[in-house]
Amino acid sequence: MVSGSVAIDKAMGTLLYGMASRLRDPSRLGFLTEYIAERRISTELQLSAALDFVKSHPQDPLDRSTFESFCGVGAVVTPEQIEDAVEQVIKKYKKELLSDRYRFNMGLLMGEARTALKWADGKIIKNEVDMQVLHLLGPKTEADLEKKAKTPKAKAAEKEKQDVELTANGEVKLEAKSLMEQLRGEALKFHKPGENYKTEGYVVTPNTMNLLKQHLELTGGQVRTRFPPEPNGILHIGHAKAINFNFGFAKSNDGICFLRYDDTNPEKEEEKYFTAIKDMVEWLGYKPYMITHASDNFQRLYDLAEELIRRGQAYVCHQRGEELKGHNVPASPWRDRPVEESLVLFRWMKKGLFAEGEVTLRMKLVMEDGKMDPVAYRIKYTPHHRTGDAWCIYPTYDYTHCLCDSIEHITHSLCTKEFQARRSSYFWLCNALDVYCPVQWEYGRLNLTYTVVSKRKIIKLVETGAVRDWDDPRLFTLTALRRRGFPPQAINNFCARVGVTVAQTTMEPHLLEACVRDVLNEEAPRVMAVLEPLKVTITNLPPDTKKEVRVPNFPLNEEKGSHVVPFSTTIYIEQSDFREVMEKGYKRLTPEQPVGLRHAGYIISVQRVIKDSGGRVVELEVTCSGTESTEKPRGFIHWVSNPLQCEVRLYERLFQHKNPEDHTEVPGGFLSDINPNSLQVISSALVDQSVASSKVFDKFQFERLGYFSVDPDTTSQKLVFNRTVTLKEDPGKI
Repeated sequence: MVSGSVAIDKAMGTLLYGMASRLRDPSRLGFLTEYIAERRISTELQLSAALDFVKSHPQDPLDRSTFESFCGVGAVVTPEQIEDAVEQVIKKYKKELLSDRYRFNMGLLMGEARTALKWADGKIIKNEVDMQVLHLLGPKTEADLEKKAKTPKAKAAEKEKQDVELTANGEVKLEAKSLMEQLRGEALKFHKPGENYKTEGYVVTPNTMNLLKQHLELTGGQVRTRFPPEPNGILHIGHAKAINFNFGFAKSNDGICFLRYDDTNPEKEEEKYFTAIKDMVEWLGYKPYMITHASDNFQRLYDLAEELIRRGQAYVCHQRGEELKGHNVPASPWRDRPVEESLVLFRWMKKGLFAEGEVTLRMKLVMEDGKMDPVAYRIKYTPHHRTGDAWCIYPTYDYTHCLCDSIEHITHSLCTKEFQARRSSYFWLCNALDVYCPVQWEYGRLNLTYTVVSKRKIIKLVETGAVRDWDDPRLFTLTALRRRGFPPQAINNFCARVGVTVAQTTMEPHLLEACVRDVLNEEAPRVMAVLEPLKVTITNLPPDTKKEVRVPNFPLNEEKGSHVVPFSTTIYIEQSDFREVMEKGYKRLTPEQPVGLRHAGYIISVQRVIKDSGGRVVELEVTCSGTESTEKPRGFIHWVSNPLQCEVRLYERLFQHKNPEDHTEVPGGFLSDINPNSLQVISSALVDQSVASSKVFDKFQFERLGYFSVDPDTTSQKLVFNRTVTLKEDPGKI
């Protein structure tokens, strides 16, 4: 302890304040205060080192000599040493300094000098650098003060740093590090396996270091994560971020990730959800190290609950659920009942001697949100999908989650931000039972505008007929996105570009669609399809003309193959590609203006317009000529000949407002905000024959129309396509 009075100047006061605000272990306050008061720790650098040391050594006694060496206590750096060190650094970079002069990155000189003289005062080093640079280069000239134009390479490097960028036409362009790069090693500042105690707020008990030692012996220092969904609904786009984060963090650090079903609520769980969750994890490209269930541990969890009662940290309570709701709930009158009594009553709960809601097992703690004594076990007389009628009591999330993490020796328990209020209870329960305690880390949820993802609200949409099912392509469940044709790689890329942030992230769908286009542009072969056909008869070719036209699968990379489509005197074009009356800026077919046929090598000119009795154009008679012998037309259009008939489904946003759940934006509730034009079905579209053998989920770019995917409703008689996303370009400009 510090004896006598000590005059506290501004520098000492700043250090004391910094120590008090950053030190989480009050038992070390006196120890560090002594060093600051005696001016043996006198710089911010020394204080940071001291805080790192005490965090890394949570158990007494601290070795003072090791501590002092680590923090530079007593280290003296002379002006001569600083001068010599700076001189060596400037000598190393002299050529670059003379070339770049004051545009040289002076921070590099500072950094290397400070590395050489760890405990030197930074201000003194900076003054010495400035003085020696001035001596070498002389005062700044007008040329030094001019702003240097960026080279193309520098501009490209700056562009790479941007996550989301808008091009001139407003289209979103995404650039970012890969998810693996973001999650690797020190990128997230997470603790290393076995160094849990270095994490802010982690509680160290007398047995912590021993438990961590056993943990390291069992895991070999391996990173272990888990993705723990509740099997009571379908995964959505927000879960994609959680899957990528948990599996990606493990993979990028040579670790393993469990898929663990949190199956503790038998009333809401169905086998179809278990299967769908596993399918979606694997569809995104991840393979769980092991598939586990909270129910695997029901007996172990029950035994630990009895141990918690024996330790005086849990009790059986007879308060009803409605009595526990709200804020400032009074303490239970059964909180201090004898341990043996709670043990007997808990066993009676297990035997089914109470009605549902009559009793619960509660833990003795106050959570961060003020909730007092959360429930650990409740009674449910519902058969469990895996254990049948073996249990009638089921553990809650607050009780189960951290203990399953402990049993599986998870190193990093990654949760969304809303679970932050449960972090203290997470640590409390593991320590109350004296078991290995993992570390819970929180990150921000990923939300999208113009949609809802809550299970309850999606069920309402299905029940009211607004959507067909959980996989309706207008939803943002993962099964719906797969059905619509979104490639898993695009979803993973989107998660990478969103990044792992602490704050909640709300993105617009077009950012995800930009990622989809990037992938499909490289992977979806081009074919020709006509959604609203207009018959065209070529009159100057022999009636029995039958040719084959070769169409490249990827026009910009013809090495990726091609396919053949038929060409005859009858072709079909889009109705919108013909106008009877010429308009300014229109580049396609009119009676006065010819147009080219993509890939065919022909230019067609209208000779006759045929209409039905209602005056609607139903057919065109045209003549054709070769592109080599005719002036180049203003535009080229797609076409089909001898095509297949197919059904095409065009999707728009399901909701009309950005935030359909916000009652200030949509007073009538989300069901009143359904976009009546969110689905358009074209039952008699035409597509070229090259897609005849397509399989479900095969993806194509319909030239000038967008990207499309084969829907599961496809039969041997009729293909069904979903429009995945439109093209970037306006088809009217082609």
